[in-house]
Amino acid sequence: MAEQCFSCGRELSRDEIAVYKRLVNRGARQYLCIRCFAQSFGVSEELIQEKIRQFREMGCTLFQ
Repeated sequence: MAEQCFSCGRELSRDEIAVYKRLVNRGARQYLCIRCFAQSFGVSEELIQEKIRQFREMGCTLFQ
């Protein structure tokens, strides 16, 4: 069963789960999609996408 955003219910990608764990709580069991994450934290969706790219380039194991 796929994980869903706990705010809007949209199905989440692996990257959305990983960035939530990396930036909010490594032990989280509920996650936000990029749109809801951005709204909740007052940042742009583009900034979150950039962070995903940065973490992947750094070799973060959450983004494999």
